[in-house]
Amino acid sequence: MTHKHLLIVYHSQSGNTEKLAKSALTGAMGEGSCTTRLVKAWDANLEDLLWCDGLLIGTPENFGYMSGALKDFFDRTYYPAEPYALNKPYGVFVSAGNDGTGAIREIDRIAKGYPLRPVVQPLICRGKVTATHLAQAEELGLTLAAGLAFGIY
Repeated sequence: MTHKHLLIVYHSQSGNTEKLAKSALTGAMGEGSCTTRLVKAWDANLEDLLWCDGLLIGTPENFGYMSGALKDFFDRTYYPAEPYALNKPYGVFVSAGNDGTGAIREIDRIAKGYPLRPVVQPLICRGKVTATHLAQAEELGLTLAAGLAFGIY
């Protein structure tokens, strides 16, 4: 097992996605062979992408799409990341007022170009964030961190 790095990039307007992000961080920290950074989308940059071995992306669903802050992160890093052919594993969690599928679809389309590759099922938390959602986010963080640490991804 080699030491790995997981980046959790998220945006939260109401606080729901931030709760999920912090739960994912708690889960990821359960894997001692993986260092995890939790970074707001407005603050995340190319250096964060180059540092990490895997990525967990969190967003609220806004008008059936990802948040503007997450789209901004992609806009700021897409072309600068191009020469690095990242090919890193990623997962997504969405706090959704509707069905969340539009946000997932568009994140997947953008991620393919980096390239990033999806390695876990997206987590879509519809409505108010519940204890079950938080437990699922924690499990998602642990799963991605453990998969990185054990070389599965």
